Amino acid sequence: MPTIVFASSKGGAGKTTAAVILACELARQGATKGLSIALIDADPNQHSAAWANKKGRPDNIQLIENATEENILDAIDEAESKAAFILVDLEGVASSAVIGAVSRADLVIIPCQPSQNDAKEAVKTIKTIQYSARVAGRKIAFAVLFTRLSAAIITKTGKHLAAEFDGAGVDIFKCSLIDREAFKSVFSYGGTVNDLEGGTKREQESINKAADNANLFAEEVKRKLKNTLEQRRVSNG
Repeated sequence: MPTIVFASSKGGAGKTTAAVILACELARQGATKGLSIALIDADPNQHSAAWANKKGRPDNIQLIENATEENILDAIDEAESKAAFILVDLEGVASSAVIGAVSRADLVIIPCQPSQNDAKEAVKTIKTIQYSARVAGRKIAFAVLFTRLSAAIITKTGKHLAAEFDGAGVDIFKCSLIDREAFKSVFSYGGTVNDLEGGTKREQESINKAADNANLFAEEVKRKLKNTLEQRRVSNG
């Protein structure tokens, strides 16, 4: 089953938000098909686990918390035997746990806010992925996901960074995670974006847009995974 790793060399890039939003959307899509999602929290801060331990976590999301460098690979092995998708929320440093998890990934998602500092950290993360690929003896697909973008405007800095990544041959998600109150609310109250109810028409419209954003994100992840797995099959003959 595909393993999706969320990696960043710094905190605050939107790593946990992206992991939880994707887990919820994949769980929503897979509920009627009997598919389960494994969410492995390997970040010492345990923000993904804090959300998952609140009321409202979808029944088909399995939480594996407190993963460390000693047991991260065992956690991934356990999840692969049970889940349709494995999502791993890593700590924001280049540790042995990060290298180990990345070496098992089918896709690494690198969250990046539209700032020069975050872009520099994304480059560090890419170097860690490339090192992990050498350790694993195979290519590891990765893509930069811009996070916490304004819904109203794409900043000049954001456009510049996207052009720089593209010029360097770095894969970039076409969709971005917009900075919406609905995404913040699930961490405060638990549950998923689709469970939220707006008190006003404007609030409900904002929730609906967040749900659409989550769906676009999940669909692009699935397309990237499909392309990666197909390329792997071709290269393996």
